Amino acid sequence: MASEDTQKTPADPAQASAPVPEGEQAPELGAGPQGAPEASPGSLPEQAPEQASGPSPEQASAAEAAQPEPSPQPANDEDGTHGAPPPVATPPRWLRIFGHSGIAEVLLIVVTLAAFLPGFWTVPPLDRDEPRFAQASKQMLETGNYSDIRFQQEARYKKPVGIYWLQAAAAKATGYGADAPIWVYRLPSIIGAILAVLLTFWTARAFTGPPQAFLAALFVAVAVVVGVEARLAKTDAMLLATIVASQGALARIWLSGKARQPLSLVLTFWIALGLGVLIKGPVAPMIVGLTILALVAITRRVRWLRSLRPLMGLGILVVLVAPWFVSIGIATKGAFFQEALGRDLIGKLGQGQESHGAPPLTHLAAMFGTFWPLPAFLLAAIAPAIRNRRAATVQFCVAWVVPSWIVFELVATKLPHYTMPLLPGLAILTAFGLVATAEAAPRRWLAWIMAVLLALVPLVLAVGSAAGPIYLGVSPSPPGVVLCVLAAIVGLYGARAVLRGAAVNAVPRAVLTTLLLYAGVWGFVMPALSPIWVSPRLAEAADQASGCAKADIFSVGFNEPSFIFLTATDTKLGNPDAAATWIAQPATMMPDCRVVAVESRYEGDFLDKAKAEGVALALSSRVEGVNINGGRKLDIAVYKRTGP
Repeated sequence: MASEDTQKTPADPAQASAPVPEGEQAPELGAGPQGAPEASPGSLPEQAPEQASGPSPEQASAAEAAQPEPSPQPANDEDGTHGAPPPVATPPRWLRIFGHSGIAEVLLIVVTLAAFLPGFWTVPPLDRDEPRFAQASKQMLETGNYSDIRFQQEARYKKPVGIYWLQAAAAKATGYGADAPIWVYRLPSIIGAILAVLLTFWTARAFTGPPQAFLAALFVAVAVVVGVEARLAKTDAMLLATIVASQGALARIWLSGKARQPLSLVLTFWIALGLGVLIKGPVAPMIVGLTILALVAITRRVRWLRSLRPLMGLGILVVLVAPWFVSIGIATKGAFFQEALGRDLIGKLGQGQESHGAPPLTHLAAMFGTFWPLPAFLLAAIAPAIRNRRAATVQFCVAWVVPSWIVFELVATKLPHYTMPLLPGLAILTAFGLVATAEAAPRRWLAWIMAVLLALVPLVLAVGSAAGPIYLGVSPSPPGVVLCVLAAIVGLYGARAVLRGAAVNAVPRAVLTTLLLYAGVWGFVMPALSPIWVSPRLAEAADQASGCAKADIFSVGFNEPSFIFLTATDTKLGNPDAAATWIAQPATMMPDCRVVAVESRYEGDFLDKAKAEGVALALSSRVEGVNINGGRKLDIAVYKRTGP
C-alpha cells in the first residue's frame, strides 16, 4: 500500500499535462481534485512535505522511474500545460528493474530480434504482395532504372518509390545484387519494425518514465501484425517507423507549448513525414494531420502549431518528395498519378479492391487477433483512461488513434495491417492504464474476459500446429508443435495471473508466450508446410527438367508473383496454345533449357496443340500443392522437349 507521502507525489507528472484552452486560467498548483501537486511537462513534481522518517528507498526509486525525459518549459502561463493530476501508482518491481533507462532499450532490441528472426531466412516468398515488391526492386537492379517501377513488363504505379529504393539498397549492400534471396529484400522491413519499437519507447518518454514507456514498446514488439510485417518485403513496417518518429516529435512540441522548438525536433517531424510519403503516399500525412486536428479540437489551442514551422516544413517536404514525383510524372505522362491516386487510393475508398471489401467495425473485430496480446490488456486500461481523460497521455493517444481509426473503418477496402500505424498509440494508452492500476486487480468479469483472450490465441495455434500439417497431408514439425504447446501452457499461466491479481503482472508471461509462438510457428511449422510452398518446388523441378543451371520457363495456369521472383524476370505466362507454339520453335541456343509448366486444367489443350505442332515432349515431373491464395488444389506438370 502506498504511504501518504507517496500519494502526494505524482507518479507521472506529464500525464497531468493536458493543455489548457486559450484564454482560460490555468489552475494553481495543488488545486487538483485529489489535492495532489501538479507539474508541467518536463519538470519534476513538487515535493510533498517531508515526513520525519523520509521516503523509503522503494518510494524514491518509484518516483524516479516515473519521470518523463526533460522537455522545455512552457513559454508563459497562457500557453501552459497544467491539467488534472495523474493517477498515483507505483510500477511493479519487475517493470522498474527491466524498464530502467539504458536497460530498457537493450532489452527491447533483444525482444524484437527474438520475435522477428524466426523464419526470416527460411519462409519462402509469401504471395502476393511481398514478391511483387521484391520483384520490382529486383528489376531496378537488373535494368539500372531506379525511377520507373515495374513487375515484368507491367507498370506498378500503386505506391511511391521509397521502399523499392530501400530494398535495392539492401541487395547492393549485402553484395547479392539482383540475385539476392528474399530475406535480403526483407531487411528494410525488419529494420523498420525494430525502429518502430524503439521509437514507441521514445514517444512514450515524452509523457512518462522509462518503465511505462518500456511497457508500451513491449506491446508493439510482440503484436502479431508487427511480427508478420517485419518478415515481409513490403511497405508497412518502415511506414510504421516513420509515423511513430513524426508522432514522437509532435508529442514533445505539443507538450512544450513554446513558440520556438529545438531544430532537431522540428526536423525529425518533417523529415519523418516526408519519408512516410515516399514509402506509402498520403497515409502518414493523414494520420499525423488528423492527430493535429484532434489535439486542436480537444484543447482548443492553436498557437502551438506555429512551433512546427510549417513554411520550413513544407520546404523540407518539397525537397524530399518532389524530385521523384516530378520525374515519374514526366516519364509516365501522368500515368503514375492516375493509377496511384485515381485507381488505387480512390478506388479503395469506394469499393473493396481485390476481394478485400468489408463492412465498418471489421478492423475493430480483427484487432483482437492482429494486435494480440495487446487487446486483452487494453480492456483493463479503458476505465483508468476515461477517469484521467484530461491527462496529456490520454488526450494525445486518443487524438492519434480515434480519428484515423474511423477513417479506416469507413474505407471500403480493408486489410488487417491498415490500422497498424495506430498500434503504438493504443500501446502507450494501455501502458498508462495498467500502471495507473498496478496495485489493483480488474473486476472479476473483466478479468475472465482478459484471461480468455490471453489463452485463446496460443491454444488455437497449438492445436493448429499439429492439425494444419495433417490436413495438408504432411507430418507436423515436432519442434514446432512442442514450442506451440509450451506457448499455450505459458499463456494459461498468464491468464491465471490476470485472475489472481493486477493485470500488469501478466505481461511478462504474455511476452514469453508470444516469443515461443513466433519460434514455433515461423521457425518450424510454416517452413515445413511444403504443400503451400508451390513456387519454390516448381522452380526447382523446372531447373532439374531443363538440365541447365536456370530454366527458361513458360507457365500456363500458375501465375503467382513468387514464381516469377524465384525463376526469372523473363519467365513467360500465357495460354496453352501460346506455350505449345513457343516450345515448338527451334532452340536459339544449346543446350535447350526450355520447359513448360502447365496446370492440370490446361494440360490436355497444351498436349493437343503440341501434337499438332509436331513437337515431342516428355513429362519430367509433377508438382502438387495448395494455392495459399484461395486454397485451390494445384497439380502442375513440367514438360521438356525431346524431339523435333
